Amino acid sequence: MTPAARVAAAIEVLDLILDGVTPEKALTGWGRTHRFAGSKDRAAIRDHVFDALRRRASFAWLGGADTGRGIMIGAMRAVDQLEAVFTGEGHAPRPLDISETGAPLVAAPRDVAFDMPDWLISHFDAAYGADADAVLATLTARAAVFLRVNTARATVAEVQTALGAEGITTGPVPHVKTALQVTENERRIALSAPYLSGLVELQDASSQAAIAAIDITPGLRVLDYCAGGGGKALAMAARGADVTAFDIDARRMVDLPVRADRAGVSISMATSDDLAKAAPFDLVLCDAPCSGSGTWRRTPAAKWALTAERLQKLTTLQDAVLQSAAPMVRTGGRLAYATCSVFDLENTTRVQMFVTENTEFRVIDQVSITPHALGDGFFLATLTREDIQP
Repeated sequence: MTPAARVAAAIEVLDLILDGVTPEKALTGWGRTHRFAGSKDRAAIRDHVFDALRRRASFAWLGGADTGRGIMIGAMRAVDQLEAVFTGEGHAPRPLDISETGAPLVAAPRDVAFDMPDWLISHFDAAYGADADAVLATLTARAAVFLRVNTARATVAEVQTALGAEGITTGPVPHVKTALQVTENERRIALSAPYLSGLVELQDASSQAAIAAIDITPGLRVLDYCAGGGGKALAMAARGADVTAFDIDARRMVDLPVRADRAGVSISMATSDDLAKAAPFDLVLCDAPCSGSGTWRRTPAAKWALTAERLQKLTTLQDAVLQSAAPMVRTGGRLAYATCSVFDLENTTRVQMFVTENTEFRVIDQVSITPHALGDGFFLATLTREDIQP
C-alpha cells in the first residue's frame, strides 16, 4: 500500500470508531476485509488511527470536520502533507474541495488545543494547577513501550542482551530497577524468546515504580483483589510474595495461569467463596476500576467516550471495592489502593472518604505519578489496619 492508501484506510477505520465501534474491533474488521494489506501496512494504519484519536479535536479543527476524513485532513495538514496524500490517484483519498479549509490552531479554545473534552479540563486543573497544560500536552503524544524484567529469573543486563540478539533495542529506566524502555522493534516483543520464556512482561514503568514502593517480603500473603490480567500479581509473586488473585469477573484472569507458568511463579486463583476461607491477608491490593486518565496516550478513545455520569459511577464502584476489601486485611496488615487515574476525585478523595468511615485504617504512604515521557499517570495509597481498642 502507498502512504496515501494507508491514510485512506485510516479514514475508513476512524469512521467506524466514530460510529461507536471500539478501535481494536474496527482495526481487526478492516484487516479481515482487506487481506492484501501486509503487516507493515496494518501497523502504519494503526499508528495513524491512534495518533488521530489522541489528537482528535485539534485535527478535526484543522481539517474542518469531526469525521474520519476531516480528522485525517487535519493530521496531514499538521505535517504539511496534504498535497502529497489527498490526490485521488489510485487508492489515495480524493482531493480536497473548497469547503475543507479548517482553521488555524492559534484560534482554537483550550480544550481543542489540548485535545480533551471540555468538561474534563477542570479535573486536570484540580489535579495539576498551573502545570495542567503541560500534562495535557503530554497526553497527546504517543506513549513509550516498557517491559518489566522478571528479576527472579534473570538480570536486567541479561535480558537486554537476549532482546538485543533479536534486534529489539532497549534502555534502562532511571529509578525503576526492573524496567526497560523499548526503543526499537517493539512489535517483535511478543514473539521474542525472552517474552515467550517469561523473562519479561509488558508493564508501564510508572506501574512498576508504584508497586515497587510497596514493602513486599518473601512469603507475604497478598491478595490482588482486582487482578484483571494479573500484571501486578506477577510482579509481586516475582518478589517472593504468596499471591492470591481475584477479580469479580473471572474471565479477565483467564490468561493468568499461563502467564504465571511462563514466569515460573505460583499464583492462586480465587473465587468469592475461596476468599472467605483464605482471609485475612497481610496485604490486599485494590487496583480499582477507574477512568484510566493517566493512560490515555495508550487508550485515547477512552477520553472521548467518558461521561460525567460514568465517572460518578466509577467513584461509587471504587468506594465499594475498598469497603469490600477492607475486612480481608488482618490487623496490622496493609491495604493498598491504586488507580491509573490522575483525577483527585478517584484518588485522594476516595481514600479520605474511606478512612473517615473506617477509622481503624490509617494512610501511611501515598504516591502520585504524573504522566511523563517515562511512564503513565498512576496513584497508590497504602493504609495500615490498626487494632482499635474499645
